[in-house]
Amino acid sequence: VIKIMKEQRTYLCIDMKTFYASVECAERGYNPFETNLVVADGSRGKGALCLAISPKLKALGVKNRCRLFEIPKGIEYEIAKPRMSKYIEYAADIYEIYLNYVAKEDIHVYSIDESFIDATDYLKIYNLTAKEFAAKLVNEIANKKRIPSTVGIGTNLYLAKAALDITAKKSKDHMGYLDEELYRKTLWEHQPITDFWQVGKGTANRLSRYGIKDMKGVAETPQELMYKTFGINAELLIDHAWGRESCTIADIKNYKGKSKSISNSQILLEDYTYDKAKIVITEMALNGCQEMMKSHLITNHVGISVGYSKDTIQPTGGTMKMTETTNVFSIVNKYVKKLFQTTTDKKIPIRRLSIWFSDLCD
Repeated sequence: VIKIMKEQRTYLCIDMKTFYASVECAERGYNPFETNLVVADGSRGKGALCLAISPKLKALGVKNRCRLFEIPKGIEYEIAKPRMSKYIEYAADIYEIYLNYVAKEDIHVYSIDESFIDATDYLKIYNLTAKEFAAKLVNEIANKKRIPSTVGIGTNLYLAKAALDITAKKSKDHMGYLDEELYRKTLWEHQPITDFWQVGKGTANRLSRYGIKDMKGVAETPQELMYKTFGINAELLIDHAWGRESCTIADIKNYKGKSKSISNSQILLEDYTYDKAKIVITEMALNGCQEMMKSHLITNHVGISVGYSKDTIQPTGGTMKMTETTNVFSIVNKYVKKLFQTTTDKKIPIRRLSIWFSDLCD
């Protein structure tokens, strides 16, 4: 019997530490590890949500995503107003740095501040170890953009993510490495189980009913019980309990969803009146129609959502089926306008807007 061994792959999962806060520190010439800075809209008062805090504040015990009033009174800090366009600009520049060393086919942008890279072939090209290659990338990001990074290295995408989220935090060089054997040896009994990717509080609570509190418990539980409890999602949970993950970046690139939709959301930088928000939602409808035209797509379903200042009331909005299937703005905007006029509270300041087009077809 001839066994064909699959080449072991090496993935990097690179995360920009407290990205928004680090960008604001970089713009001001501050060291984020020595500066107390929060990214929040100070005009909303002490109840404003901190979108990010600097590593220095984290080291002082301040929790990310806290409210301003939750920061201990003895700690002095600087407030930076959120600038999403600036964060997108930095993220694009960092992506360009990756492209200097890696083809776009081997990069998966997971979020604005986190990316996966299949480094397998490049380790041979540059004659570097995985840690040396990761260090080369993060050092260039630090030198050119002054943004600190953390890296997870793994033999599959899941292990790279677990190494980033759990192992790298305890490492002096802010890098972690995991293969399947090391994962089972070092993280099988790690708690809380919610530290692992895609294990939320709901999943953890359902597992705890059977006395399962870690990944070793998941791996040792009869699969029949897991499938009975979680349905088809049990397959992913069981694989991850053993440190397995078959999905590759190539699989992600080739994936095509069964249903198509286009959406756009905005968090406004200040409270908008009904009339000002109406102008913005109209512009969002225009952008959506232009995107559909570029992609040769048409729709017959449109939806909007409106969020209000300081969450005064629950968001409003809805969906509407159009009598036409089109991407023509003058037609689509009639439905957007009608939805906005009939569902939006005209007296309460508006802070968030979302629009989407579904059931797209060629």
